[in-house]
Amino acid sequence: MARMSQGDRNAFAELFRRHQATVFRFARQMSGSRDVAEDITQDVFVTLMQQGDRFDPRRASLTTYLYGISRNLVLRRLGRRSRRGAVDLDDVDHGRTPALIVESDPPTDIDRTNDLARLRRTIVALPLHHREVVVLCELHELSYEQAADVLGCPVGTIRSRLNRARRALLEHCHAGVRHREVPDEQRAGRRCLA
Repeated sequence: MARMSQGDRNAFAELFRRHQATVFRFARQMSGSRDVAEDITQDVFVTLMQQGDRFDPRRASLTTYLYGISRNLVLRRLGRRSRRGAVDLDDVDHGRTPALIVESDPPTDIDRTNDLARLRRTIVALPLHHREVVVLCELHELSYEQAADVLGCPVGTIRSRLNRARRALLEHCHAGVRHREVPDEQRAGRRCLA
């Protein structure tokens, strides 16, 4: 950071290499949009370059500082989007994310892809204060203390929000399982009765 503040471009490039993927994943998981995440990632590093002197290593780690900048930019972007309409979900990767399975089983692969897409939509649909703690603690594996630093709230608040968010996710997952267990003919019949 000191070298970057003195205009060292290589130092900035190294910071970008080290932290870009984390910032991008956070922004993508919070916004549900690859395009928004790319914009926010760029804005985070432009802000770091312009306002790097605001970083105080005695108050937080650089990663925590970057999460804070990212969060503020995501909140601004989501505020604009909520005034305009629905969240843009490009969460189905259309094959861009490498498969985590060694053996190919098309029906299982399709189910897993659909389940992941459903989970991403569910996370993005959570209230913002629940989504933040799920993304930080569960997906980015920050400790409660680190998440509290990023969000500027007590550790107890992080714990209670995460507990409520987990319950909401679990309820949604159980509802999805019950929906899949109903035969297609019964679902069609129910739609006709509605």
